[in-house]
Amino acid sequence: MEIKKNIPNNTVTRRLVDLDKDTGNIYESINIIARRANQIASELKTELNRKLADFSSPSDTMEETFENREQIEISRYYERLPKPAIIATEEFLDDEIYYKMKNEE
Repeated sequence: MEIKKNIPNNTVTRRLVDLDKDTGNIYESINIIARRANQIASELKTELNRKLADFSSPSDTMEETFENREQIEISRYYERLPKPAIIATEEFLDDEIYYKMKNEE
């Protein structure tokens, strides 16, 4: 998954007016952001597990697992990434998320 470079790693205080300007409802906006954050978290988890699966073998002992430098570096890279909720919020504010509202009839 490609992460944009201008996303902050820490939390940022947001104005509610900025979040609900597209949907007209803050709760709908948060719901959209939460669903996208779940998608991002799932993608990142799948990607990390795929990369770490290359290093696993059934005969590894605990000492070999802790000494694998490549595996440690991959894990540290994913730990330094911004959290999925922050990424989803930035995507929502930059109008990069496509969503469709159900018509109330």
